[in-house]
Amino acid sequence: MALSERDLDELRARAEHLDRLLLPGQVEEPPARQPVHTVYVPASSFTAGTLVDWGNEARILVRDHGRPPFPDDVVELVLAKLMTEPIEDLRVDFEDGYGRRGDDEEDADATGAGAALRADPPAFSGLRSKSLEPDTVLRAARTIDRFLEALGPPPDNFVITFPKATSAAYADAAVLLCRQLEHAHGLAEGTLRFELQVETPQVIIGADGRSPLPEMIVRSQGRLAGLHYGTYDYSTALGIAPTYQSLEHPVADHAKSVMQAAAAGTGVHVADGSTNVLPTGTTQEVHRAWALHARLVRRSLERGIYQGWDLHPGHLVTRWGATFEFFRDGVDEAVHRLAHYLGRRTRGHLDEPATARAMARFLLRGLHCGALRPGDVRHPVEVLEAL
Repeated sequence: MALSERDLDELRARAEHLDRLLLPGQVEEPPARQPVHTVYVPASSFTAGTLVDWGNEARILVRDHGRPPFPDDVVELVLAKLMTEPIEDLRVDFEDGYGRRGDDEEDADATGAGAALRADPPAFSGLRSKSLEPDTVLRAARTIDRFLEALGPPPDNFVITFPKATSAAYADAAVLLCRQLEHAHGLAEGTLRFELQVETPQVIIGADGRSPLPEMIVRSQGRLAGLHYGTYDYSTALGIAPTYQSLEHPVADHAKSVMQAAAAGTGVHVADGSTNVLPTGTTQEVHRAWALHARLVRRSLERGIYQGWDLHPGHLVTRWGATFEFFRDGVDEAVHRLAHYLGRRTRGHLDEPATARAMARFLLRGLHCGALRPGDVRHPVEVLEAL
């Protein structure tokens, strides 16, 4: 070689330095299950029977107003899902959906909700407290403390959602509170994880012109599970008139794109927000709301956001319908292309390893939520190997 040993040593040292430029704690996206939605239920109305009740209300809506706008095989899957697992991820809400109440009332609701969740937790669960801002931080801590006292050891996949995150320092406060709660309740360090809601413009672009989101992820010290977009607080902060506030408004797309870029490669999931258009009223009104929600869910999925909020039992119908249809529409192409990639055959597409991993993750997501069956994928072991 014309390059000297000194040249190669210098190059090797520089290359090693590149690893130190990665975010501290950066992790490869695990193939673990991610819920497709988060359902928010006000703490005052949450009981041990809420999950079953929501599934039943959704099925009654279909009975009374007719089948939703999906193929027959998808509708059958939806109805089955509403029977077996209508809610994948539940968040008992003590913030906007709950409002400001007296301390005694919120204390009682926190105790009651914690006990109810202990009786029947879904696969993913948690609570949303009030903000960690100065005027509500002590109320937030008190609510979570009482909730955990009644809950006991948190179930698997338990998280705390902190709303209205405003800066990287907000993550420091969230980490501190989690540590304090772990110590107070005898939990192992790292037991409590949290999500941050992105509801303010300064979290997307700070005063220095940079997004504080990457630093927030780092300063969360591995406890951050997700970034959730807050549709209406964020839109209002930017002066969007209520009529035009939506998950598909350009300001929403910009915010979520920044969130996706910041969270990529960190193991932190990005979740879309909600729609406030409810499937209630006449049959025409219900189907109009279903059509809107189905389009919004599908739109998010196509943009790589696999989770969103649901606020009403009727939203479960279109959450599951749009999600199942999305994965079933894409399964044949994903299986075909992945098989060609694993077999080292080039036909139709020249896929790279990253694309193969994306196809494998697509199939695993479909399997996890129930849209696909192992027989649809045909080679589930090879799917895992592609990751």
